[in-house]
Amino acid sequence: MANAILPTDSRDLGRYGPRERIVQLGEMRLSDAECLALLLRTGQRGESAEQMAHRLLKSYGGLASLAEAPVREIGAEKGIGQARAAALGAAFGIARRLAEVRMRPGSAVRSGRDVATVVRESVRGARRETFFALLLDARRRILSMRVVSQGSADSALVHPREVFSPAVREGASAIVVAHNHPSGDPTPSPEDRAVTERLRRAGQLLGIELLDHVVVGDDRCFSFAEESFLPIV
Repeated sequence: MANAILPTDSRDLGRYGPRERIVQLGEMRLSDAECLALLLRTGQRGESAEQMAHRLLKSYGGLASLAEAPVREIGAEKGIGQARAAALGAAFGIARRLAEVRMRPGSAVRSGRDVATVVRESVRGARRETFFALLLDARRRILSMRVVSQGSADSALVHPREVFSPAVREGASAIVVAHNHPSGDPTPSPEDRAVTERLRRAGQLLGIELLDHVVVGDDRCFSFAEESFLPIV
C-alpha cells in the first residue's frame, strides 16, 4: 500500500488511512486528529487511535492547548498512559524547537510564514495582542527579536518610536513587525493597516526599511508584503 499512488480526488481519499496519505500527500492533507493518531499509534478496546485523538482534542479545547499541557497530565487521560503522552510531548517539543531555530540570530528571513510560526509559539494561548519587531542586518539576517508592546484582546497600541528605537541602537538595516490576533482570525483591521503605513513612513525617514507586517492567527497568517502592500522580503 505504501508504494501505491493515491488518487487526488478527495472523494476517494477516505478509503486510505492517515499513514498512507501522509506518505503520498504530506501532513497538510491530514486533520489534527489524524496526525495525533499517527503519534498515538494504537487505540484501546472500543476506541481507535483516531477516536482517542478526537477525544483528546475535545477535552483540551484544541491542538494549541493540548500542546501546552504537561506530559504527566496527558498521560493520566483514559487509555493514554505515559508512553503515548511522552510521544506527544516529544513531537510538540520538536515543533517548538524548529520554530526557534528559524528565528535564531544569524538566520535569514524568507517569508512571513516563518515569522508567523515563531510568533504563534510565543503567544500560544494568549488573550492579549503582542507586537513584535524583528531586527535585520543588510543581508536580511536576524539580529534580534523584540517585544515592542502588549495590549488588549483586540488591539496592541504601538508607536513608531518604540519599534525603531531598538533598530537604531542595534544598527538594523530593515525590520519585520508582527502581532497576534487572539480571536484566531488574522484578517487585518483598519488600525493594523494604519499602523503599517505609519511604520513604513517612519522607516523611510530613518533609512530602516519596513519589509513586512505579519498578522498571526491560530492556523493562518496575513502578510502585508505578500499582499503587495510592501516590498517582498
